[in-house]
Parts: sequence; structure tokens; C-alpha cells
Amino acid sequence: MDQLTQKFDCLAILLASAFALTACGGSDGSSQAGSSTATAATSVKQVEQVERVATAVQHEVPVPIADGSGTVLTYSSAGFIDNTNLFFTPLGNGRSCSTCHQEGQAWSVTPAALLTRFNASKGTDPIFQLVDGANSPLASVTTLAQKQAAYSMLLTKGLIRIGLPIPSGAEFELAQVSDPYGFASAAELSLFRRPLPTTNLKFESTVMWDGRETLASTESTLCIANVTPPECFATTNFDLLDQANSAAKSHAQLAAGLTAAQQQAVVGFESALFTAQATDNLAGSLSASGALGGPQNLSNDPFYFGINDFFAGDYQTKAPFTRNVMTLFSAWTTAAPPPPPAPGTRGAPPPAGNNAVANAQASIARGEQIFNTRPFNISGVNGLNDVLNQPNLRGSCSTCHSAPNAGTQSVPRLLNTGVTAALLRTPDLPLYTLKNITTGVTVQTTDPGRALVTGKWADVGKIKVPNLRALAARAPYFHNGSQANLTDVVQFYDKRFQIGFTPQEVADLTNFLQAL
Repeated sequence: MDQLTQKFDCLAILLASAFALTACGGSDGSSQAGSSTATAATSVKQVEQVERVATAVQHEVPVPIADGSGTVLTYSSAGFIDNTNLFFTPLGNGRSCSTCHQEGQAWSVTPAALLTRFNASKGTDPIFQLVDGANSPLASVTTLAQKQAAYSMLLTKGLIRIGLPIPSGAEFELAQVSDPYGFASAAELSLFRRPLPTTNLKFESTVMWDGRETLASTESTLCIANVTPPECFATTNFDLLDQANSAAKSHAQLAAGLTAAQQQAVVGFESALFTAQATDNLAGSLSASGALGGPQNLSNDPFYFGINDFFAGDYQTKAPFTRNVMTLFSAWTTAAPPPPPAPGTRGAPPPAGNNAVANAQASIARGEQIFNTRPFNISGVNGLNDVLNQPNLRGSCSTCHSAPNAGTQSVPRLLNTGVTAALLRTPDLPLYTLKNITTGVTVQTTDPGRALVTGKWADVGKIKVPNLRALAARAPYFHNGSQANLTDVVQFYDKRFQIGFTPQEVADLTNFLQAL
């Protein structure tokens, strides 16, 4: 049962108690008139108490919520979560924004929570709908077993089906499709993607995994540096207003869409939210002993179009790019000495101390340093290597995750790091063979990504760089949920770029990511 349901249950009990007490009179037996007076006074007090509870439900102050590695916490610059906001209001098909964006799951959804909802509702929860919750909009959902099969991608990986066509005038065509659910075609490819968090939006420059809600603007001054012809964009707030309306029409099937005031209400609510890991099971508070974790610290971090851009440096300060993107846990660097390296290596440091909290803090701090500074060769990344004309680029995790203490990109720049490649395809994902109309070259992918927005061959497989805060509460990872946990994510990139992480580095980097 979620927190809001519990609050409303408490409110119902309180109301029932108030009526029961009124029926009893609440009298001390002194007189009939006294009895009536006492009853009235008691009723007023009870109504006031009920109103206070109701207000608490409407204006909820967020509290830490347990996740696998500690607790996650949301901070709102409004001072509370307004549960009367349109964000929580059921729309056309009974869905609200909160159907797919839950506070305790870092404003996304997780397979475990979805399975609980499925079992509790026998598959009738509003999220389980054919329009995009099912593997195919033509799936049979008459029996419970049929529903389990139809919604398997949602239940196992937390994936929503996005249906998009090959755009008119595209530089490629669909040569072949292998869809295990028998639906996808050039008219509508099935793309299975995780719901992006509706929090920490301050740090976004790209809206949606494929950037289809990142709108160009010839009148804007928000232009990517050193690009000809100019690529300029509307504000993220403008994009989010459009996205809110698009989501209401498509996911919630609200034919008329949202009014301008309703769009602003939803975006205003979302934009006030900041979510981050608050505590770690081993390290304790992530804002203790000089550390700067947690959502309130995050809300104070700067962000603007072009901050610390890897390609052109900082657009406002003109400072060169710095790889020291994450600066949350430097105070923990000396919390404890690192553990000894593997036998046979040189320069063994002193063994780790016996203080478990200090050891955990030190591991997180080492992970942050690895994220920022551990160099490796970046190759084969369309949107990076090809743009810079550098087949091999020396960088670190912060090369792509460059926005300070958030890990996003500060300009709309999508990358193909290989997460949509055919060799990573699992049997539950469709596989698309795309053919370049001019050259005849083919490529296989599980998601064409940005290319289905632009129609450009060079954009095949490009996906946005996601925000890295509050990761622990919203597994699985990547746009298609292909990585079950953060260790898998680290090991994926270790293999993809042949980094050569030691087991200790894998552990440290994982611990750091879990602390974000």
C-alpha cells in the first residue's frame, strides 16, 4: 500500500470516529442542554482535526522511502507535495501522470512495484492498458494468464511500448522486422522504453529518450556552439508543456488534451521536484561529515544551457570543460584507507580499517574519483567520435555525463553508445533491420532512437544521456531496462570500452552510483 492510500485510510477512520463520538454525545451527564453544548463543541474539534489531516494529505511533506541500498528522498521547492495537483488526477482512460511516475520509485516505475499492482488489481490497474502497456495493442487480455503474457515487458522490465513510424522522407527504410509479438511494421515500430523520472527536470536539455519533445526554435538564443547551420532550441519549460499535453493525449487517451493552464500546473509541479538518495545502508547519511548528497543540496546545484559542455566548454563562463563533474563526496576521500589490491600488484596501500561506515564512505568517494578521472578510450560512439572526427577519444564517465552533479548533457546531444545494438538483443525485444536508401548499407537495432524523429541515417541508435540522480530507486537501467542493476551497468561499459576495471573499482563505482 502506498503512502497516499494509507493517509486516506487514516482520514476515513478519523471521519468515522468523529461521527461515532457525535452519536454518543461526548457528554459528562450534567444536563440535557450541557450535553448538547458538549456534543457541538466536540464535533467542531473533530472536524478541525479532520481538516488538519485532510490538509496534511493534500500537502504532503516528503519523507525518506526505503529502496534497495538505503532511502530515496524528494525535496520540493514548493515545500510540500501537492496531492491535489493535476499530476495525480485520472484523465481520459483513468491514468494520471502518477500512474507511471511514483515518488517511491524516484518518479518512475519499477517491475517489482508493478507486479504488486498487477497482483492486487488482477491486471486492472490503469497502467495495464493495451494502448502502450501491452507488448502489442492487439494482445488478448481476457484471462489473467493472457494479461500476464500481454503485459510481460511492463512486469519484467518496467517498459512502456512507444509506437512510432518510419518518418516520411527518411534516409532509410525498414528492410526486415523480427517482432516476437507480431505487430511492428514500418507504419508503427514498437519501441520498449523506461518511463523517465518526472523529477530533477532543472538539469534536462533533452526531453524524451529520443528527444522528440525537444523542439527547435529559429528565434531562440539557446544554440549549440560551433554548429553550422545553427541548431537552436526552445526552452526546456516550453518542451515540457508540450510533452505534458502529448502524454495526456497518448498515454492517458485524453482526446481534447490539456488546457494551457493545466499544462502549466503539471509542469510547475514537476519542476519543483528534486530527488536523490538520502541514506546508504552502509555509509549512513549521504550529507554527513561534509558530503553533499541528498535532494536539497541537489536543488542548489547550478544548471544552464551549455554548462560544462565537453565539446565547447562552458557557454557562460567560457571556462574549459572540466572532468570533475561530480563533487559530492570529496570530503569522504580520507574516511578510510583503500583496501589492499590483488596479490602480486605493486604499491599495496595499508588495509582498510574496521569502521564499516568509514569504509563505505571511502568506497563512495573512490567511486566518484573513478567516475570523474579514470581514463579510457572512447570509440564507435556516433554523436561524439564522428562529430569530433576522432576515432579514439581519451575520456572518462564524465565525458558524456558532463552536467555538474547531475550527469546529464547540458545541450541536446544524443549519443549511440551501443545500447541498442543487435548483439545485445534479448528474445523479448523486436529487432529491426534498417537499410540506407542511398548506399544500400544495412544495420540491425532494437531501437532506431533519434533517427525515428529526424529520419537521418547518422542518428540511428542515438539515445539521450539520462540523469544519474536517484538511480538506486529506479532499476532496471538503460532506455530498455536491459541492465538489472548498477553493477551490470558498470560491467557493460567496462566491456564496451575495454576499460579494465578491477573488482574493487567495479565495487567502488557501483557504490558511488547507488549513492547518487
